[in-house]
Amino acid sequence: QVQIVESGGGLVQAGESLKLSCVISGLKFDDYALGWFRQAPGKGRQGVAFINYTGRSSHVPDSVKDRFTISRDNAKNMVYLHMNNLKPEDSDTYYCAAARSWGAVVRGEPEYWGQGTQVTVSS
Repeated sequence: QVQIVESGGGLVQAGESLKLSCVISGLKFDDYALGWFRQAPGKGRQGVAFINYTGRSSHVPDSVKDRFTISRDNAKNMVYLHMNNLKPEDSDTYYCAAARSWGAVVRGEPEYWGQGTQVTVSS
């Protein structure tokens, strides 16, 4: 059974940094491309960072490119989202996801999703 558990969310002030962590079990970790998504109530999920199987290639949308980075540790089955200079509009629930194909994770169609962790940025 695949389990994806995010952690590290919380309440921070604008301008501060936060590191989200995600541990994945129940699958062969380095066979999966990974992504971080966020979702506000009543809105669709938005991809904010993606990383390939080895961690050597990643993609971050222009909207957060200068502030968010993604990394993974295949030895620990972990993926991280490093968020800097947070803004109130970054307040969302953040989800970790895993997909067998790079295309699927970038399209927002991964096989597996975590339950999410809440990030709130106060002004």
